[in-house]
Amino acid sequence: MRVQSLAEGVAVLEAHLKTLPSSPGVYRMLNAAGDALYVGKARNLKRRVTSYIQIDRLPIRLRRMVAETHHLEVVVTHTEVEALLLESNLVKRLRPRYNVQLRDDKSFPYILVTADHPAPQITKHRGARSRPGEYFGPFASAGAVNRTLTALQRAFLLRSCSDSVYATRTRPCLLFQIKRCSAPCVGRIGEADYAQLVAEAHDFLAGQSRAVQQRLAQAMQAASEALDFETAARLRDRIRALAQVQAHQDINVEDIDEADVIAIHQAGGQTCVQVFFFRAGSNYGNRSYFPSHDRETALDEVLAAFIGQFYENKTPPRLILLSDRPAEEALLQEALGVSANRKVELLVPQRGSKRRVIDHALANAREALARRMAENSTQRQLLDGVAQKLGLDGPPDRIEVYDNSHIQGRNAYGCMIVAGPDGFIKNAYRKFSIGGGTAKGRTKPPETPAASARLNELSDAFAPAPLASEAEATPAEIVAALPPPTGGDDYAMMREVMQRRFARALKEDPERERGTWPDLVMLDGGQGQLNSALEVFAELGIDDVPIVAIAKGPDRDAGRERFFMPGKPPFSLEPKDPVLYFLQRLRDEAHRFAIGTHRAKRSKQIGQSLLDEIPGIGAKRKKALLLHFGSAAAVARAGLTDLAQVEGISETVAQKIYDHFQRS
Repeated sequence: MRVQSLAEGVAVLEAHLKTLPSSPGVYRMLNAAGDALYVGKARNLKRRVTSYIQIDRLPIRLRRMVAETHHLEVVVTHTEVEALLLESNLVKRLRPRYNVQLRDDKSFPYILVTADHPAPQITKHRGARSRPGEYFGPFASAGAVNRTLTALQRAFLLRSCSDSVYATRTRPCLLFQIKRCSAPCVGRIGEADYAQLVAEAHDFLAGQSRAVQQRLAQAMQAASEALDFETAARLRDRIRALAQVQAHQDINVEDIDEADVIAIHQAGGQTCVQVFFFRAGSNYGNRSYFPSHDRETALDEVLAAFIGQFYENKTPPRLILLSDRPAEEALLQEALGVSANRKVELLVPQRGSKRRVIDHALANAREALARRMAENSTQRQLLDGVAQKLGLDGPPDRIEVYDNSHIQGRNAYGCMIVAGPDGFIKNAYRKFSIGGGTAKGRTKPPETPAASARLNELSDAFAPAPLASEAEATPAEIVAALPPPTGGDDYAMMREVMQRRFARALKEDPERERGTWPDLVMLDGGQGQLNSALEVFAELGIDDVPIVAIAKGPDRDAGRERFFMPGKPPFSLEPKDPVLYFLQRLRDEAHRFAIGTHRAKRSKQIGQSLLDEIPGIGAKRKKALLLHFGSAAAVARAGLTDLAQVEGISETVAQKIYDHFQRS
């Protein structure tokens, strides 16, 4: 594809300037493929875009961006604050190449004390806060939540089971035996007493931990004086559990009730942002972020972009403590206030306890970035070693590793993991449900001369079902006519996964400009898996993607792996070679991901019923059918008249159920 010159990019912007308004808004610079290069906001769109045609004032990075610009899209907003909020949303969604990007966008876990049941439940919660109840958090990690939940269960004996499990209990569960639940499900505690436990848990999570501990200590002393040592011992255990929660808080500051602490550190063209969460006077943990940006981007710009994207889908607290001032601080503060529907203060403390917290977060940011840079340096050396050992033209920036997982062909999944200079790229992981030509997500290959020739050979070899007109059959039709992979055929499964992955790549990124094509493909397997992948590459006309298969050695011993590459005899690496350890780690990560995906599917299938496959049969009707007939198998054998006699099953629904089982 022809490379556009800088003058042509300037001409594109000048052409759009004629119709640009002088009002606030958001602009998007797009390349020839329609992908967003940059998303920006402006108080005056015309003035801002004009700055991009003044080439002498632009840094090299922006000159490259202008040269790649083929089109400009604009959205006008009422205010600059609206433009800032829209910009943050679009950057996170479109991930433009020239913007600062916050790649880690996982939701944070909360502790939920429910309010839609007579016996409230305490549980971990992620996602939309739609269930009635009190939410406490956010916590920095699932581990922090789990530790806190375990201690709170010991301290307040609140149930953690689901409502359905609660409704079916006839005797106390194990949690009651190990003193982590008061068993309200079977009446071991009265409703008023359980409500008192809920109130105490609420007070503790809301920041009144000292008052709760004092009340428990007084109750323990009273029980001890009354010689009720069993009750006193239970209260003592609850007090210890509360102390355990506070022991994991690391640092606490008395004059910080609700705040996020954000510290930023730059070195070597890279940035680490450290975020601490303080809620109800307690430290709920911290997390490190490494936003992606150009090496020339200033610290205040990175910090402003980070804050805007970080709180795009989260409610900011009333106070955000910062180590440095972000760009356009007043505008950013106003935008956060609009998002939270209340005042939000950005504060850069210079002294006192708040400054000590900032310094602590800043020290964590420095250490995290130093570790990251050391890991990246080591990773680069390993990638250089991979290129040398496998005879590649250069160190790979994107390695894709494939593995399959199934039990005798059931719940079969193929999985792809991706690694690069910064480690594993988990948002690029993919899973493929393997089920033949009708499998969800299967992509048909484009028609190429190499594909036509190879598919004609395959069509003869596999003897597919006759097509409507074989003389006019396209490669895509031949693939559709081929039989699906058999149950335990690992080679056919690998063939299907590779065909779907690279047919889609040819369709979506034929020019290989989006960074989605691998520099190295690695397969978990031996010569058979390699041959399957090579057949797919031949079908699709791909001959320039390096590929290697890694198989465990005799007795499947780690360290004696054999490598298979096209046109080379199988070879091994030295048992203590760091490159071998690196490739083993990639293979093991693909295996972990494939096994986990397969197990999740299998676990889900175990809990499914034959009735789940019938459209329109919800939980109530399924329960009515099972209560009436005793089992799903009996429902499948039932006649139309018998089905219609079940409560809640009309003649129309009975006919639907009957027809479903007759067809199957």
